[in-house]
Amino acid sequence: MYTVRKLKAPLRIPDVLFLAASFVLATGHALAQSGDNVTFKTGVHLVMVPVVVRDSKGQAVGNLTKEDFQLFDKGKQQQITKFTVEKPGGQVTVSEGRRDRRAEQPAVAPESFIAYLFDDIHLNFADIARVRNGAARNIGQLKPTDRAAIFTTSGQGMLDFTNDRAKLDAALRNLRPHPLPGSSAEDCPDVSYYVADLIRNQGDQAALEAVTAETMGCMRLRSKAIDMARGIARDAARRALARGLDETHTSLLVLKDAVQRISMMPGRRLIILASPGFLVGEDLREDELDVVDRATRGSVIISSLDARGLYTINTTGGLDEESDANKGAGLAQYQQAEAKVRSGVLAEMAAGTGGTLIQNSNDFDGGFRRLVTPPEYIYMLGFEPENLKADGTFHPLKVKLKPSGRLSVQARHGYFAPKDQEGELPIAKKEIDSAVYSREEIHELPVELHTEFSRSSETEAKLKMLASVGLKESLNGSALTLVLALFDNNGNVVGGWQKTMQVHMTDEAADRAKQAPTIKVTSSFDVKPGSYLMRLVVRDAEGHLIATGNSAVQIP
Repeated sequence: MYTVRKLKAPLRIPDVLFLAASFVLATGHALAQSGDNVTFKTGVHLVMVPVVVRDSKGQAVGNLTKEDFQLFDKGKQQQITKFTVEKPGGQVTVSEGRRDRRAEQPAVAPESFIAYLFDDIHLNFADIARVRNGAARNIGQLKPTDRAAIFTTSGQGMLDFTNDRAKLDAALRNLRPHPLPGSSAEDCPDVSYYVADLIRNQGDQAALEAVTAETMGCMRLRSKAIDMARGIARDAARRALARGLDETHTSLLVLKDAVQRISMMPGRRLIILASPGFLVGEDLREDELDVVDRATRGSVIISSLDARGLYTINTTGGLDEESDANKGAGLAQYQQAEAKVRSGVLAEMAAGTGGTLIQNSNDFDGGFRRLVTPPEYIYMLGFEPENLKADGTFHPLKVKLKPSGRLSVQARHGYFAPKDQEGELPIAKKEIDSAVYSREEIHELPVELHTEFSRSSETEAKLKMLASVGLKESLNGSALTLVLALFDNNGNVVGGWQKTMQVHMTDEAADRAKQAPTIKVTSSFDVKPGSYLMRLVVRDAEGHLIATGNSAVQIP
């Protein structure tokens, strides 16, 4: 015979309300209690690299194999230990479980979650008007299974995921520029973060003299006051650098929060960053790549729209829509360079997560249409760096095709090594979290999930779940972690639990396991009428087997 022991001190997943759940083991055998902890043997640092390959027409290519790729970390070729080809999106099967006799409509579970993130810290009025109108028309064309959210880098006027078009339209209409305090286009001298970084961090004397010249002009100083003007220029650069660091740091923090929020949604996850771009200096480079890393682990695609649209560089070196006749030609040449590097963060986010970058185009309607449709194929290459030191150093990555032919490769640019060794338990937790908030059906173990409900009143109902998990002989002596999450119609977690069980089989039971005996689990929730999605994840402690199941139900 075999027994299944419930283990205390289970793992936790964020934002899940743990409700009472009853476990019924359909094996006829005893249920023993244990206070032992589970050790997950997955203590390796796996680096995931999303890759999009396109042909000469810009179409995503999906017929490549692991052998077609070469991956380099700091110039050293790595062994690709994990390889998958993802087609973003997925369908949820509507449960055919028993229900009461009341008439009902088929459940329509949300499949895609799209966060429109407007960089209102850096956007001006003209840019916001253009991207706002394009986004409004795009949201109007979303499918019933899509959910949208409005996020802003300033944190003003945000709206969580919903399918309520009136609320989404109202949030878009309320968008305004929200620059952080202390910035003004009327400053004298007007020093950008880019120029300030050159002066303060890179010791660029030519940049300092250019700002000094502008100071002389805007303050109408005579030539003998040049030393005073140079001091004013240095002070202005100091303030501009602090302000720019604050703006960039705030924007990256919001991006990180947006990734964390959308990572918890059960479906395809896409962030559209509408921004004129901004500078990420070396001080914040690690924060930028941390956003990419979190998005990669959370299966979040970040696509970017350069809100400046189609712009040209005028003869004095400035943007045609932003040029200032009073600005000296010396300082304008830095404006020309800055216009090119500001979009670097937009390209980094897209390349590192399998997204798309739209720039140098005034077709915002077409741009949003392209961005809400991610590449048809995304290759996920995983490798385990040998002798990786927990020193926080930057590791540049390079992905090549063999042979490349006329194909182009878009891939993650690099990552920072951890500063502390990550324990085995957090790694297992991340894998479980990723599976819970995904839609992917994994069948490494046989899993069936059924639901039924009953109505106690017009506003109250009880939703019941019955799950069957097939056992394999290889699970003997292993711990199984089961996680159930209940999502509402907008993808928010409204209930769930997590339990860990230890499987012990005798020789006789192991022989019977070849015929796939099952563990049956039941649970119930008090809910309101509406649409719900149940997601079950089963994982063994060794990390060799994982299985998931989805069930959608509509309670009229």
